[in-house]
Amino acid sequence: MALASPVPLVRKPGTGWSDAWARCLAVAPEAFRDDRVLNLWAAAWQPDGRPLPATSPVDGSPVAGAPRLDGDTARRAVRACLDQHRAWRHIPLEERRARVAATLDALAEHRELLALLLVWEIGKPWRLARADVDRAIDGVRWYADGIEPMLAGRAPLDGPVSNIASWNYPMSVLVHAVLVQALAGNAVVAKTPTDGGVACLTLACALAAREGLPVTLLSGSGGELSEALVRAPEIGCVSFVGGRDTGAAVATAVADLGKRHVLEQEGLNTWGIWNFTDWAGFTAVVPGLFDYGKQRCTAYPRFVVQRELFDEFLTAYLPAVRGLRIGHPLAVSDPGDPLPELDFGPVINAAKAKELTDQVAEAVDRGAVPLHRGRAADARFLPGQDTSSYVHPVTLLDPPRSSPLHHAEPFGPVDTIVLVDTEAELLAAMNASNGALVATLSTDDEATFARLAPQIRAFKVGHGKPRSRGDRDELFGGFGASWRGAFVGGELLVRAVTQGPVGERLPGNFPEYQLIP
Repeated sequence: MALASPVPLVRKPGTGWSDAWARCLAVAPEAFRDDRVLNLWAAAWQPDGRPLPATSPVDGSPVAGAPRLDGDTARRAVRACLDQHRAWRHIPLEERRARVAATLDALAEHRELLALLLVWEIGKPWRLARADVDRAIDGVRWYADGIEPMLAGRAPLDGPVSNIASWNYPMSVLVHAVLVQALAGNAVVAKTPTDGGVACLTLACALAAREGLPVTLLSGSGGELSEALVRAPEIGCVSFVGGRDTGAAVATAVADLGKRHVLEQEGLNTWGIWNFTDWAGFTAVVPGLFDYGKQRCTAYPRFVVQRELFDEFLTAYLPAVRGLRIGHPLAVSDPGDPLPELDFGPVINAAKAKELTDQVAEAVDRGAVPLHRGRAADARFLPGQDTSSYVHPVTLLDPPRSSPLHHAEPFGPVDTIVLVDTEAELLAAMNASNGALVATLSTDDEATFARLAPQIRAFKVGHGKPRSRGDRDELFGGFGASWRGAFVGGELLVRAVTQGPVGERLPGNFPEYQLIP
């Protein structure tokens, strides 16, 4: 007897982009027009800039495009922000804290809408989208509750802080940083990421501006706005999160100008396995490593495995990868069902999906061995849905040295495995990208970990466990080309955007010749 066809999935009612947009218009009409978002500068929402068309990576449907400014307008906005900064830096701490706390209450009130915007704009599954919002709120509350000793003997900078961040964590990275910088007494400028998140950031900034926080939100290309956001004399500090190519240009500019800076750039985070036996524990960890399709600065796309353990590694790794849950973040079997618990949905756009697919194909053509390839048939899609932004998980053995997958972070669900025979080879393979943010070494022997971990060029090295960016009282930074400037987290995040005693040196990765004002 033939089996019944599975029930087609449907998008959960009330979660469409049009639903989210209508809610934005109702919550913050000052920041949203019927057909566009606005820029925020000079303490007012401005209908300037040229909106570009944008589509959701979820299903290719139209979403809000960023209203891109020209360089001249951006420079005017930065000058206006300096005026805000000069007034805000004299506001008493208790009043600043009260306004930040009111902003956090407003963000919490609209948590579900902010998360839904993240689903549509950058393809985050519902669970991860809500976690991004919650981490921003909870993280800033921690600073607000304990800010006094962090600011003891310190003062705001002479100019506002400029924030340029990647699209993957608009709330827990960008909004978190902006609110802590304002709490510390600085006006702030934020650039909306080119690839997505403009509506979410616009709503968050609208809620902050209502409470009187000195926030400027601008959209535009990095090349067009860099003169204002990086080189303008009014800017007191540059905070950048992104790729190495753009980061290198920013690093050169801030070094030439002697500006304070926090530049987080990508690195190839690696997971080494040497004389190891806890395979059940490893299997349990693997699915979490694919959260958000490895579109995270602390993702682990490279495994460096002792050759004689390779068979046991595959026995532990492959079942976990085969069980990953992928698909449309809002697709349900029945309208009354909760939203699905997915490991990841789409990558950021169809162009990125094609880039990853092409890199995998090229690596295989040049000798890499495909060990696993996910199938579209195993994913959760709506009938007839555009799936051009989806990449199913891939695992390759020994990508050729000529491939970007050998030495660079793919920023997508593509794992590579390198086999080694000696500890020297293990370290060389784990240090392939000239510095990383995090790494992990799985080994049964504590002495082996203690001996090898300091030789791994990563800021945080876990013993059999993944490391994260962290916040609150956990410091964060990077080695080599993965980081430039001040380290952050806890007290150091506040120190990076405030002035301390004369002659103070900030902890971080600075060129030897760089003087930190």
